[in-house]
Amino acid sequence: MNYFPNIQKINYEGPKSANPYAFKYYNPDEKIGGKRMEDYLRFAVAYWHTFTEDLSDPFGAGTAVRPWDKFSGMDLAKARVEAAFEFFEKLGVPYFCFHDVDIAPEGNTLRETNQNLDTIVSMIKDYMKDSKTKLLWNTANNFTHPRFIHGAASSNNADVFAYAAAKVKKGLEIGKELGGENYVFWGGREGYETLLNTDMKFELDNLGRFFQMAVDYAREIDFDGQFLIEPKPKEPTTHQYDFDVASGYAFLQNYNLQDYFKFNIEANHATLAGHTFEHELHYARVNNILGSVDANQGHPLLGWDTDEFPTDLYSTTLAMYEIIKNGGLGRGGLNFDAKVRRGSFETEDLFHAHIAGMDSFAVGLKVAQKMLDDQVLENIISDRYQSYTKGIGLEIAEGKTDLGQLEDHALDLTDIKHQSGKLERIKATINQYLLTAYSDR
Repeated sequence: MNYFPNIQKINYEGPKSANPYAFKYYNPDEKIGGKRMEDYLRFAVAYWHTFTEDLSDPFGAGTAVRPWDKFSGMDLAKARVEAAFEFFEKLGVPYFCFHDVDIAPEGNTLRETNQNLDTIVSMIKDYMKDSKTKLLWNTANNFTHPRFIHGAASSNNADVFAYAAAKVKKGLEIGKELGGENYVFWGGREGYETLLNTDMKFELDNLGRFFQMAVDYAREIDFDGQFLIEPKPKEPTTHQYDFDVASGYAFLQNYNLQDYFKFNIEANHATLAGHTFEHELHYARVNNILGSVDANQGHPLLGWDTDEFPTDLYSTTLAMYEIIKNGGLGRGGLNFDAKVRRGSFETEDLFHAHIAGMDSFAVGLKVAQKMLDDQVLENIISDRYQSYTKGIGLEIAEGKTDLGQLEDHALDLTDIKHQSGKLERIKATINQYLLTAYSDR
């Protein structure tokens, strides 16, 4: 069955194209920094938002019109696989991602659920034989079902802990079978509402035990995918254990797991944590734990996870600046954990949204590479910290001084000279790079 009969293969036509079904800036074969754009960006489609999302929100029922929704149960799951691979091919995307419950319905028992998964995984595997699209990562949904009301690995109920662990075990087996390049742990409900009824230390210890068991089992079955933790603050619990990259990294270090995990960083989660997207990417990069990215954006006027498709070129430029400096994303990629707006209910809107997101990151890649070629920010930062390149500053930087020597230096200082941070000039320079990036096209 053809689920997108009016859509042809999406091709690159350049900035002057008026075709809404064409890339204006994303040219897969164009080389940036010596690497093909497709290989640098490694775009992925999120199965949940693209093929299972009905566009409901806390105040209204779903509005999405999808041709596969005439089916139900396993027939619906099979139809979604057919639609997904048609979508991947027409969009030309190299990767996709999914939760277990995205691809197959849950049964009355975990045994039945696993049987459903086996059927759909076998179907996906067959489709992948004739497709260029590969599995970037998969994960277990340990947050939606009421059984996870008090968490999963951090639950106070041992049966729930065991159930969540069994789902991850199955997920790792699926990841190995489908050649997944990563496996993501998103602790949707790993946190607490109040300390009045919570043993935080015990819950964190259990979470550490849970991750260690996953590491051990991956080694047992010879699954070599990169493990990723995806931080998220606030939602749905009041206090999330995976609030941001810094808290997640501290957790990994405390439980001696830092050698096995990197981070899957989502833009909207960063802003919910009170950070910029580039802050989270930068923190991960300088600590060598940047693994992959969920590419979206939040709405500045709404305080929840709106998961909008990324169109902010300033943000994509600064994000790609960090990713380029990281040497790329390795086995990770840019997964569009994003959904169309509730009013964009037509099937064609799925293509428009992904085209916009892919073009936005393509622009970001090209502008960031140009800025790095010109050493724009590097020169600014180097100049700002020049006092540490000589004299007492150099001794501080090289660890060759102590408090007594620093006191001797400071006692007779009468005039400390500062230099401007020049933030406005810096932002204007970035704007200049953005605005002139395609002036010759």
